Formats: sequence, C-alpha cells, structure tokens
Amino acid sequence: MANSSKKEEVDNTINHVQFDGLAVMKIIKHCHEESTSMNVAQGALLGLVVDKCLEITNCFPFPKSDDETMDEEMYQLTMMRRLRRVNVDHFHVGWYQSSHVGDFLSMALLESQYHYQTSIEESVVVIYDPQKSARGFLCLKAYRLSPQAIQMYKDDDFTPDALRKLKVGYEKLFVEIPIAIKNSLLTNIMMSELCELSKEEQGHNFLDLATATVLENHMRGLIERVDELYQDAVRYNKYQQVVFKQETEKHRTLAKQAAENAARLAKDESPIPEEEVLKQFRPIPAPSRLTATITSGQINTYSQHMSQYCSQALAKLLVSQALQNAKEVKQNK
Repeated sequence: MANSSKKEEVDNTINHVQFDGLAVMKIIKHCHEESTSMNVAQGALLGLVVDKCLEITNCFPFPKSDDETMDEEMYQLTMMRRLRRVNVDHFHVGWYQSSHVGDFLSMALLESQYHYQTSIEESVVVIYDPQKSARGFLCLKAYRLSPQAIQMYKDDDFTPDALRKLKVGYEKLFVEIPIAIKNSLLTNIMMSELCELSKEEQGHNFLDLATATVLENHMRGLIERVDELYQDAVRYNKYQQVVFKQETEKHRTLAKQAAENAARLAKDESPIPEEEVLKQFRPIPAPSRLTATITSGQINTYSQHMSQYCSQALAKLLVSQALQNAKEVKQNK
C-alpha cells in the first residue's frame, strides 16, 4: 500500500490523444445508431503511441451483449488480424463507450478500464455523448485511471482508511486527457469544397437554442445521484453509530474489569486477562466507500457538463441575437 508521506503520483504516460477524423466519424455513427434503441455502444480503439501522444487511427464496434453465440475475445482478435492484412493500424490502445447525457461513471467502467490499463499501459477510454452532440456540442472526452485509483484496485481495499492513505477522492479517480482531431490535407481540401457548395441556410442548425431537454436530463440525473449519495451517507452514519456504541461498551467493560482485577489482586488472586474481554467485541468491518466515491464523481461530472453546456448555450444566444439584429437592420433598409 502506498505511503501517505510520499509525493502524489502523476500519470505521465501520455499527454494527449490525437484522433483521425475517420475514427471519430465511426464512433459517432455507431453511438448514434445504438442511441435509438437506448443501448450502450462500445468498441475497440486502434492506433499507436508516438512519444507521449496516443494516435487513434481506427476503431471497430464490439458485438452486442445479447448475442450469446459470439465469442467477444475471438471476434476482436479476428478483426485485428484482418485489419493488419489491409495495412491498417491494428494495435489495441483502448476502447470507447457512449453515454446518456453525461451518465457514464460506474463500477463496470472503472473495472474495465483497470483491466485495460494494467494490460495496455497507454490505453484510454473515450466517452461520446450522442444527445449533447446532436445539439451542436461535440462531446468527446478521453479518460485514464489515476495512479492512485490503479493502486486502490490492486490492493482491493475500498475502506475509508485505505482511500485516505492513498488520497483517492472522486476528483482523482479519472484523469481527463486532451483530445485533438486531425485530418489529412486531402480531407481538409474536400471539406473546404463541400462547405463552399453547401447552402447558407444549412448552417442554421449549429445555432440550435433548444437546450431545455439536455439541461433537464442533467438536472434529473444530478438529483438522482444526490439522493443515492444521501442514502449512502445515512448507511455510513449508522455504521459509525454502531462502532461508537461498541467502543463505549468496550471501554466501560474494560474499566469494570480493571476494578475487578484490583480487587482480585488485593485478595492475592490472579487477574482476568484483558484479551478475554476483547474477545467479546469483534471489530465491525468498515463498509466499502467505492460506490460513494463513484457517485460523487458522477455528481462532479454532471456539474462540470452543466457549467460548460450553459456557457456554450449563452454564447450561442448572444451570437443569434447579433445575427437577428443584423437581419432586422438589413430588412429595414
């Protein structure tokens, strides 16, 4: 277990993630297709590491979980072999997953990323939110487990004392890695030509101001997580009350035993060993704090997304107001 006196470890494996435009479009297409059926889309990320930059050049989806006849491990190996034959980057560097309005932090996500990161040191998990992106905000984020969270899983100890010694909190479970999207020169030329050919009216959807549904879903998810955190706090308070009651009873019994031992010594009798009394009070196991930490992290994620989303929506509102004023002035002339 890590010593609290040591300096805090920082993950310097990779500094940023560079996405190829084709890989981003594949992720977006897969996540939007699965969002219609409210299923979670997941897939593998392929690429390579250059210095401290993780370049993701391709990806492919995982088979659906309801398909019991499909061997997921064999499927991934077959896909990587076939991509290798056509001279495509086939090195497994992580995985991606869709989220519903920022709701992605869970026990399953932490366990999956732990297994990825311990087997593939540079691996990341990329989260894409189809609903927010449909409103004109590209929500694509890459995360890695912090060194403290990795050590916590290795120790398999989620008690309050263990988390305090490792200095693991909800804000230190994941580390967000900056993402950059890079296209080839030919792709940029083609996109420039397409922008010139597109009509001016087709760009109005980027100024969509219908933010009520996204904010409402964020608020609903935030309220649910706060309720879960409150219930967990109630359970932990009950545990502390039971421990306090046991400690009080133990001290009272030890004091009573000390008085009896003094009386026995006065009569030249052998005292009762203290261990006999301590056997009556078995230590109460501390509850796991991992669930509460995950819930707190999800609350923090909701708050950050709401702040970012509202600031971007406000910018859209100001831009739309300026365009509307310019249009009115033009019509009056």
